[in-house]
Amino acid sequence: MEKKMEELRARLREIQDLHSAVSILSWDQNTYMPPAGAEARGQQMATLGRLAHEKLTDPALGRLLEELREAEQSASPDDDDAALIRLTRREYEKAVRVPADFVSRFYAHSAKTHQAWVEARESDDFSKVAPYLEKTLEFSREYSSFFPEAKHVADPHIDRSDYGMKTETIRRLFGQLRDRLVPLVEEVTSRPALSNACLLQSFPVDKQLEFCRFLIKELGYDFNRGRLDLSPHPFMIKFAHNDVRITTRAKEHDLSEALFSTIHETGHALYELGIDPAYEGTPLSDGTSSGVHESQSRLWENVVGRSRAFWTHYYPKLQETFPSQLGNVTLDEFYRAINRVERSLIRTDADELTYNLHVIIRFDLELELLEGKLSVRDLPEAWRERYRSDLGTLPPDDKNGVLQDIHWYADYIGGMFQGYTLGNIMSVQFFDAAVKDHPDIPERIRQGDVSLLHEWLKDRVYRHGSKYTAEEIIRRATGSDLTIEPYINYLTSKYRELIS
Repeated sequence: MEKKMEELRARLREIQDLHSAVSILSWDQNTYMPPAGAEARGQQMATLGRLAHEKLTDPALGRLLEELREAEQSASPDDDDAALIRLTRREYEKAVRVPADFVSRFYAHSAKTHQAWVEARESDDFSKVAPYLEKTLEFSREYSSFFPEAKHVADPHIDRSDYGMKTETIRRLFGQLRDRLVPLVEEVTSRPALSNACLLQSFPVDKQLEFCRFLIKELGYDFNRGRLDLSPHPFMIKFAHNDVRITTRAKEHDLSEALFSTIHETGHALYELGIDPAYEGTPLSDGTSSGVHESQSRLWENVVGRSRAFWTHYYPKLQETFPSQLGNVTLDEFYRAINRVERSLIRTDADELTYNLHVIIRFDLELELLEGKLSVRDLPEAWRERYRSDLGTLPPDDKNGVLQDIHWYADYIGGMFQGYTLGNIMSVQFFDAAVKDHPDIPERIRQGDVSLLHEWLKDRVYRHGSKYTAEEIIRRATGSDLTIEPYINYLTSKYRELIS
């Protein structure tokens, strides 16, 4: 049986290597690749994607998994080998439904779409990318057709990123959340907005990045195992256990852009860097779902990174970096500025309170596109109408509207956004559980020491990679199922204190 496990790991190692090569090409495309390289890059990624898909759907792998079924069933559910067989079978059974030619065509298409999106966003011209997005919608529906048992056309896409979640479940959860959030948003925004003028001065970008590098190193990001670069849309990408990179973006006249985008992506990276190195080269070596992944980026960005305790220690260092801009700005003024609530246009810049409304809009529009209730050509107007009705603001152009997020222009339509709100809900549930186990965590954060929180997360969440499902991780780490109550209590307490 050990020989069979060795063969399984060898096969998975090759597949992982191909995926890593695609990731390297993707990272280069988003950072340093010249625009004219887009067509060749699409072909390169298509070839590697097809090869990875062929290896994953090899009938020999299917036979090997069948031979290992008895070993899986007789082992403890917590056994690493059993978990690897279980996860590989799940991915194999899904992949064999999808033709290799489809995968190759979609990789090539998505690379071209990404470049069209970059150009459309720069020129604020949705028409440049609309034909590509129409084709993406066709691909997305075709992908769903490979899973005819799905109750909703979006379910196969949601399953790709948040295994176990269904459209019906998310709609219900989002409905409960909206019912609790809308009155709170109304309550807070009916008061005079907190001033964020101190963040909107001139902050040299090189100095911003210098401080960001210092800060994320303090959070535990290891520059021997990663790097920080600039890109149009911030992201984290993993090539190997010891090569996990992040990007950010910076605006000279908005300090919060680079600051919180960098912390956010660091949260993703800390998760990947904390996975058990024994899982390297297998599907276990990735985060278990987009929701759990986002819980870590949002936990570090918001629950820690926008807390008064965190800046009690780090704000003096920020003042030293920008003495003329922040030297006369008090900690209280800065804390209120970074937690300002407003009905804004940009999801990645949104405050904690209104952020989920941005996500729910996108989730609803995805469903309408997939269901055929909304056409791509009508998408910009539908976007504007939802922002007007839901957030009370109107995008002045498509760059700040339908073109702002990369997701639909680099992957399928569907399953792209729900993880952000699921992650917000989980983030507080994880943090509260950590504090319950270690009540001195808030005081340690106030002293500039996040190591206790980091170690708890590594032990309860990170090291397991994809060994457990999101549902299992939440229950093991917190002792209960996913619930919105800790998140709602956190937001209510924080923002009522801020406006009092």
